[in-house]
Amino acid sequence: MMRPKALIVDDEAPARAELRYLLEEVGQVQVVGEATNGEEALLLLSSLDYDLVLLDVRMPGGSGLEVAATLRHRPDPPKVIFTTAFPDHAVDAFDLAAADYLLKPFDADRLRRALDRALGPDDGAAPGITASAPPSSADPAPRGDVEPLVRIPVQKDGRTVLVNGASIVYASAARGYSYLKLADERLLVTMSLNELERRLRGHFFRAHRSYLVNLDHVRELVPDFQGSLVVVMADRQRSRVEVSRRHARELRRRFGM
Repeated sequence: MMRPKALIVDDEAPARAELRYLLEEVGQVQVVGEATNGEEALLLLSSLDYDLVLLDVRMPGGSGLEVAATLRHRPDPPKVIFTTAFPDHAVDAFDLAAADYLLKPFDADRLRRALDRALGPDDGAAPGITASAPPSSADPAPRGDVEPLVRIPVQKDGRTVLVNGASIVYASAARGYSYLKLADERLLVTMSLNELERRLRGHFFRAHRSYLVNLDHVRELVPDFQGSLVVVMADRQRSRVEVSRRHARELRRRFGM
């Protein structure tokens, strides 16, 4: 069976050579093209049906984000994995439906996981996220004995910002990473939702396999006709987060309903 066809896009020759070497070591794809900038990439992508594009972000002749945005308009676009030394474009990359976002330098194991996400079966669930067991009444700590909330390190504009857990309105799954929704901004953190759940604890509740909500920021509980709930959060956008049916009963109990 023929392996998926991959295109490497990076303006630096050593980076392209290293990535080709790692891809050959992993062995899941065949590299059938290389481009040095966004313009070359789009030209090659118009001449051959690629299954996967490994994109640098900052390049002359069109950034990787611009290339990915163009690909989204195609009827059957290739999967995209970003490979870059800059962490501050990750949110934009995932908004463009990137399969993964690799920060240089990375090894063969990390690349293999990214390829598994990009090329594996799409069952509609966010890759890298597993459903948690329904919380039991013994799981949450009593409100008076909640452990101090930890600070979550986030890369932002080339700096490491420590986000206080109390300021997180909710967290959502993002293909093995997570988004942190604050009152008026959204940040990407390189932790899975399961890891965030372990670190935050206390007032945070796993509403859905893809959402972790801060109970102190819940504004409304809205039931739906299927027996589940939607919570309206107290951020500026009044975000609405679905609560799965199996977690809805526990959430009502937490609020004394």
